[in-house]
Amino acid sequence: MPLSQQRRFPRRRTSVGASRDFVTGVLSEWELHSLIEDITLCVSELATNALLHGVPPGREFCVGLRQGEKSVRLEVSDSGPGQPVLRHPDHEACSGRGLHLVNELADEFGVDDHIVGKTVWLTLKMPAPPHAR
Repeated sequence: MPLSQQRRFPRRRTSVGASRDFVTGVLSEWELHSLIEDITLCVSELATNALLHGVPPGREFCVGLRQGEKSVRLEVSDSGPGQPVLRHPDHEACSGRGLHLVNELADEFGVDDHIVGKTVWLTLKMPAPPHAR
């Protein structure tokens, strides 16, 4: 049976750090310590994108984690219009690389459209149990 947890965050800068704390706590509870660094980086990028480009004023975004048999799925949902775009910033640009990082770290990465908003998601494979190595 998959485990899952989700939490809603208000449209404020402090919510990015709170979303990192949330996923760190969940992954620690699930004893998936080896995934914390990558998923924390990914949620930071996706939550920042939700705040800057997706969440309308006065609304929230949602972060969810689901543990399957062999992978963990991270989802960041917002009610804003539009799709995230993998940009190709020039070498001197200060932004525009977050989705590239997420795409490189994730085993799978995608966007699901909804009637209102979208969910940006990724999966990371779980480490093999010690007895299976």
